[in-house]
Amino acid sequence: MPARHALEGENLSPHLSWSGVPDQAQSIAVICEDPDAPSGTFVHWVGWGIDPEAGGLGEGESAPREGRNDFGNTGYDGPSPPPGHGRHRYYFRVYALDTEPGLEPAASKEELEAAIKGHVLAAGELMGTYER
Repeated sequence: MPARHALEGENLSPHLSWSGVPDQAQSIAVICEDPDAPSGTFVHWVGWGIDPEAGGLGEGESAPREGRNDFGNTGYDGPSPPPGHGRHRYYFRVYALDTEPGLEPAASKEELEAAIKGHVLAAGELMGTYER
């Protein structure tokens, strides 16, 4: 991932695009996490309420509704692996849903996952890497 997407860079979420969204989709959700963090999987972004016809989110664009990441902030916060810890993987998962999750702002990844269980029509994944 380019440094501008990292926390110590411009901290911009990357451009994400998708296609082939099922006609029945009512909304799109996105989760980004790092499974290589020393303390275990670390959540960088939780978002939902995205129009299924949007086709993506632009660089630095917020989701209409966003949850709390593991930095304790609402919205996207980019890669920030410990110096010398090696390359980390960042998985961006996009879900086409047959419903609009009725979650409050700053919901957790676990709350979003519970809300979308049984409502995922299609999903996609993109993995980027970053090292300090």
